[in-house]
Formats: sequence, C-alpha cells, structure tokens
Amino acid sequence: MADVTGLVLPGSEDTIVALATAPGRSALATIRLSGHHAHEIARTIITTWPAVPRQIDLSAITNPRTGDLLDRAIVIRYDAPRSYTGEDLIEITSHGGAVVPSTIIAALIDQGARQALPGEFTRRAVLNGKLDVMQAEAIADLIDARSRRGQSAALAQLDGGLSRRILSLRDALIGIEALIAYDIDFPEEDDGPVSMERVVKACDETLAQLAGLAATSSAGELVRDGAVVVLAGAPNVGKSSLFNALLGQPRAIVTDLPGTTRDALEAVVDVGGWALRLVDTAGLRDTTDRIERLGIEMSEQYLDRAAVVLVCGDSKEMLDAAVVRVRERSAAPIIAVWTKSDLHPMPPGLVSHGYQMPTGGTDAVERIEAVSAERGIGLSALLDRITGTLSDGVAAVAFDAPILTRARHRRAVETALGELLVFRSAWMEGGLPAPVAATHLRTAVGALEELIGAVGVEDVLDRVFSAFCVGK
Repeated sequence: MADVTGLVLPGSEDTIVALATAPGRSALATIRLSGHHAHEIARTIITTWPAVPRQIDLSAITNPRTGDLLDRAIVIRYDAPRSYTGEDLIEITSHGGAVVPSTIIAALIDQGARQALPGEFTRRAVLNGKLDVMQAEAIADLIDARSRRGQSAALAQLDGGLSRRILSLRDALIGIEALIAYDIDFPEEDDGPVSMERVVKACDETLAQLAGLAATSSAGELVRDGAVVVLAGAPNVGKSSLFNALLGQPRAIVTDLPGTTRDALEAVVDVGGWALRLVDTAGLRDTTDRIERLGIEMSEQYLDRAAVVLVCGDSKEMLDAAVVRVRERSAAPIIAVWTKSDLHPMPPGLVSHGYQMPTGGTDAVERIEAVSAERGIGLSALLDRITGTLSDGVAAVAFDAPILTRARHRRAVETALGELLVFRSAWMEGGLPAPVAATHLRTAVGALEELIGAVGVEDVLDRVFSAFCVGK
C-alpha cells in the first residue's frame, strides 16, 4: 500500500459533521465537525468563540437563519494539525436526546458541512498521518471489545506497539535486502562479496521473530472475537439450564421434553478477562425429526469452531457417549460437566479418582465439574476451569506484548514468513540469480507494508550507503 500521508481522495476537501456519541436518550451528546472550513462554519452557530485551542468554553448555540437558541453547550476548538483528524476540528457537547443534537447538526449542514460517512474521521486521521492503519483498526477493536483482555490488546495496538513490531521486522527485511543489493551492485568493493553465512544468519534471526509473532494469531483472534464455549450432550441433561445459570438470566427454554433446543443460542459473558461466547446447542442424538436434525447439524458446526467444549451429562453413561461423539467432531479441550448434581450426586469413585475419558490419549483422566444450575452449585469453579483451560492453551503468548488480532494481520505476517523462507532456500542453494531471489524479500517487505503503509526503494539505498563504505 502506498504512503497515504497527504493523499487526496474524492470528498476529502469537504467539511464533515457527525454525532460522535450513541444516538437516543442520554444526558449528553458530542458532535464533531472537521475540515478546512470547520472553524468558519462553526463560527456561524457558536456565539462565544473559544479564544484558546484545546480549552473548554461554554457557549450558546443558535440557528443562524432564524436566530433561535438551540442549546447552551460545551465547545472545544482544535487547530490543525493538533487534532484527531489532523484538520481544524470542533467538538460540541450538547444535551442529549433526539432533538437537540439533530438541530445542531442540521444547522451546521445548512452552513456548508456534510454528513460524515462511516469511519470518515478516522480515515482522515490515517490520511493525515495521525494514525496508521493498524492503529485505526485498534480504535474499532477498542469500541467493540467484549472483555478486559480485548480492551488491553486494543489499547496496546492503539499505542503503536504492534506497528512498531511490524516496522522492526520490515527494517530487518530491508537490512537483508540491503546486503543483497550491495552484493549485486558493488561486487568489486574492497570489502569483498557478502558471505552466505552473514545473509543466512540475518534470515534466521528474522524468521524466528516472524514465526513468534505469527504464533500469537490464535490467541489474538480469541481475544478479539471471543472464545466459543459449546455446551454439548444428549437431550434433557441440563444444558439449557446450565446455559441460563452461567449467564444469570433465562435465555434458553427449559423443559422436560427432549429436543426442546432446536437451534443454537449464543451469548457473551466476560469472565477472568476472557469474552466467553457460550453456545447452547441441540441435544446430540440420532433423530428422524427433520427440524431437530438441522439443529444437531448446527451444533456440529459450532463444535468445529469451539475453543472449549463442556460435555454435559447426569450419569457416567451419558458423559461417555457424549464425549465419544464430541471427539469425533472436535479437537478442542473437553471439560466433563456432571449436571443436576443436587438430584443425581456423582458416585464417590468419580469424585476421588477422576473421570477416565473413553477416548483416551490426552483426554485420559479429567476432573469432573459437578454443578447444579437450580441451586448455583459449582458454577464459579466451572468458569474458573474454562478460563484456566483457555489460558493454558495460549500459555506461550504474553498478552502485554504485541499480538495479531485479525486475520488480515495473520495473512500478512505468514506471507512475509513464507517469502523469506523461499529466499533463504534459494540463496543457500544458489539455484536462482541473486536479483531473482531478492524479489522474494521485496514481496515479504510489501506484505508487512500492507499493514501500516509503504516505503520506497530509498530505504534500501539509505541502508546500503550507511552500512558500507560505498564510493570511498
């Protein structure tokens, strides 16, 4: 992606206005106006103009056509480039509701502003060099954060931590490119040709860093999108009751009739910093009922995407059968849950010796979580077990370090990793001319630049002339 700073796109010269807070009944509403003529337009409705930028002032807001008072509001003036968008900007914080903000926006539009498009303020911030693309994505992630971990990851990305990591990796790739460029363009220099070992060492160091960052993508997507936690088991074993109890509110219909849940119900709960996407699924059983069969097929689709599966049963036979069926469909960690423990207590042997998973292998012995949705027994322990299982699965990821949170990020880093591997192999084998092999480096650099913006070939030349005594 080309360097976007200073890029002029259709409509970018317009002055835009929009409500920056959620519409509807509220105590306050913030209206944002940005563009080359923002101050000029705002002066027509603000009676007391802020004399000092970035300072709060109280002013009457009027309709310039009629002279009617629209509100008494807080006004903050920002002068370019020291604003969110990098342009002249005004923020008006008025009383909330439907009428007051809409009349103020209508007055500003009447004076020459236009309604902003979705994301247009942040888009201008990127175009004016106030943010890079990854930081802009972080703003959206922060707004949409479903958990404390999601909030922390978005804030770290907004602070530029991930961007700096990508820039560092890009610089490392450019460093390798500079070595190759020197070897191609200045083969007769006194320093002699660049050794293969030097290039390979630089490749290996960068490959390790790229691989480490790529390894964070699974955890990052869990943090951003939430961890799918599927409640699975035979009909009428208490899945829906457990689903409701974990949520603290009735969402699923609970009856004594098997097959009541014909569709998957999903709800999000923030526990231990994780956004858990709890999914109540149709009971797993063989059936000739077409509608119920569709529900079971949807349950199986959720199992494909599960981060954790709660296999529910009120007897060992029920648990055994459900575990076998779930493991046929999902490789996710299984937590065995003994439901209705107030009505059907677990046998002493299962309490003391644990549960022998019928699938064996890594599922060999597990502690059963005994719960009672009716009485609230064991719910906290079950939630702790879920969050502990998730944390164990991403134990290698340090959440205070930059992580990849989007599929776009993962694809770019994996592309750079793959291209560098191809280059390393070609360079060691000598099967390709150096200029041809170097094209893989340029592709790797370009993949990273798609995340945050591009540089030109001048970066490579700068590195060449700073690292070697060329033209002495």
